[in-house]
Amino acid sequence: MTKAVPVHILSGFLGSGKTTLLSQAIEYYKQSGKKPAVLMNELGDVNLDGMLVEDDVPMTEMLSGCICCTIRGDLGLELRDLIRDNDPDVIFVECTGAANPIEILDGVTDASLLTELELKSVITVIDAAQFQKQHEGGKSKTFRLMQDQIRCATQLILNKIDLVPTDAIAAIEKGIRELNPVAPMTATVRCQVDMSLFDRLTEAEGTVTASEHAHSEADHAHCHMEDGVCTDPSHHHDHHAEHGHEMHHSHDHVMVYTHYFSKPIDSEEFEALVGRLPQEVYRAKGILRFSDTASLFLFQYAYREMDFVKITPKEDLPNVAVFIGEHFSKERLAAELAALERED
Repeated sequence: MTKAVPVHILSGFLGSGKTTLLSQAIEYYKQSGKKPAVLMNELGDVNLDGMLVEDDVPMTEMLSGCICCTIRGDLGLELRDLIRDNDPDVIFVECTGAANPIEILDGVTDASLLTELELKSVITVIDAAQFQKQHEGGKSKTFRLMQDQIRCATQLILNKIDLVPTDAIAAIEKGIRELNPVAPMTATVRCQVDMSLFDRLTEAEGTVTASEHAHSEADHAHCHMEDGVCTDPSHHHDHHAEHGHEMHHSHDHVMVYTHYFSKPIDSEEFEALVGRLPQEVYRAKGILRFSDTASLFLFQYAYREMDFVKITPKEDLPNVAVFIGEHFSKERLAAELAALERED
């Protein structure tokens, strides 16, 4: 009988560092002579994070939706095809930062019946500064989603600890432990962990299933699934009966705006625009052509910090930016971005 392919789910809120962890894990497996494969999910219709994955790594993209709801039904088919076409040694599923792993667990374990998968871990990456801010801020929908991602992890990576005061780390860890008291936790900068962690997780006996996870580790945090449906009351809308909804996904407050530029734009004007983005926009990324330089740039923005990396792609790429946040004005943002194209 063919040995089941181990699967690791990479979870964590937008901008926490999942793709950084993924890149390091891919490189580790390649150096070990093994073939990793990736299933990457994005809310928008452009997979910009996928640009960071090397061409020789088999990758499937699930765009314009979230695995845990709108395109969840395709997950099993995509994983089966990934295995059939590429025969990988390990698969990483990187969820969009707005995804709720409670609702993904069942989809992946259902797929294992068809494709001989073994779900070995749910690794949640946590942005230390953002957790601290949300934890102190109260009961926002964003924080509830972060809580769910932490609760359902079998491994926790507390990332970007260099961006918080040293004396604040203990309080942050305590807040995380209130949500998940059992998962091993590692504090990191740029997700620098011992990559042999994945070997240990893969070699561990048994498979993480939705029911096992819900009734063991997640019991402490009230993560319950019955017949593939999350029954945690915090995931249900207050107006189900009124609107006829059977289930409310805890990330449906997240907004995505994708803007395609018709021509190169001025780099300084774009940086100024990003600098005055409302706080409700907490993640942005793009592939950008600027009028004042011949280079193409990969743009990343998370929580008031922006970064531009020069890239030399092998294919023609769109000039595009994606903005993710809560309750911001898409119309106003679209108008400001369009104005950049009218600048000389």
